[in-house]
Amino acid sequence: MLINVSQLLQEPAGSTRDYEIDEDVETISEKSQSHVAGRCHLLRTQRSILVRCHAETEVVLTCSRCLSQFHRLLTIDFEEEYMPTIDIRTGLPLPPPEDASAFTIDHNHVIDLAEAIRQYSVMALPMKALCHEDCAGLCPRCGQNLNEGRCNCQLEDIDARWAKLLEFLR
Repeated sequence: MLINVSQLLQEPAGSTRDYEIDEDVETISEKSQSHVAGRCHLLRTQRSILVRCHAETEVVLTCSRCLSQFHRLLTIDFEEEYMPTIDIRTGLPLPPPEDASAFTIDHNHVIDLAEAIRQYSVMALPMKALCHEDCAGLCPRCGQNLNEGRCNCQLEDIDARWAKLLEFLR
């Protein structure tokens, strides 16, 4: 996910470039890579490069109810400003950005989109991943995946106040 922006940095503010993304990148963990595909639009501003990206990737998640793994398509949209670290005309170092967590353009005038894609893919993950909306989950007694069929556990010690709810399970 490396983009050389040395030519764009030499152009006036308002200059643009468009790039296709089609690579494998670490998205939600360091151990797994996902194929990311999409488009990035780069805009030269007075002091930086503004990057707007729209990409999609497929990740493997674990269902919060039944603990089975499933595939989910993630849409990643972000807009970030990349600050130069070296003056393109003189080659001298520039003062660091005020925000220490700001994305920067390296000393070779290259933007690395991998970290931004990783951060925004983590933020795009659902808080409670479900394999499907009506996932039945696991039996609290034997651990049987109730999506695959009912278990043979007997319900006992039912509080009379909740007994009427058992009719929904039958």
